[in-house]
Amino acid sequence: MAKAQNIVILTGAGVSADSGVDTFRDPDGAWVKNDPVKVCTPEGFAADPALVHAFYNARRAQLPSVDPNPAHFALAKLEAETVKAGGTVTLVTQNVDNLHQRAGSERILPIHGHLDKAECTSCGKVHHWTEDLSTETPCPACDAKTMRPYIVWFGEIPRGFDEVEEAMMEADLFVAVGTSGSVYPAAGLVGFARQRAIPRVELNLEASDNATLFTEARYGKASEIVPAWVDEVLSS
Repeated sequence: MAKAQNIVILTGAGVSADSGVDTFRDPDGAWVKNDPVKVCTPEGFAADPALVHAFYNARRAQLPSVDPNPAHFALAKLEAETVKAGGTVTLVTQNVDNLHQRAGSERILPIHGHLDKAECTSCGKVHHWTEDLSTETPCPACDAKTMRPYIVWFGEIPRGFDEVEEAMMEADLFVAVGTSGSVYPAAGLVGFARQRAIPRVELNLEASDNATLFTEARYGKASEIVPAWVDEVLSS
């Protein structure tokens, strides 16, 4: 069983790649076929909301066809065992899929939003959402046709980052899984952990942009290296 410690884990697209979810770096993925400026910015949504809705409708429709992989389940196991030992695991994810939730993780901070939620820009209500969205979709709360994907786009402020910073202040260990180290402010967390002189572990397919800031690194598929690392932590 894990010793009592507080662990903060940052996850990016690489943790879901083995489940078949596109990443920015896939040579033939959704991000190559679509201009991020047009589908991942407030300006793009204002210019062509139908295009943006179509892009996220397709990604939302993909969710039932992908399943958590061993990396997701390993992180959920780490959380459960660490909590039993009196510690905490805070999972900070840049991913907008629901695979961590489906794998059983509970303390999750989805700083970039959720594919399976929608937000009304008129009343501010957030709704669980599994169907398509369009410019004609009425808000269930106020009936205004001003719904948008519950996604943090480039240029917008990540959600719940105050909670992330609070968790980092209490952390004994920081881990980054499947992240490029190029998207801020999340990419800055390892630097914050370094200032606090706590151990920093990178689990990634390849070295991230800020790999030199970590005290330990393991490279390979997340579905292979994450379970192996978790087993080591739990047996230490």
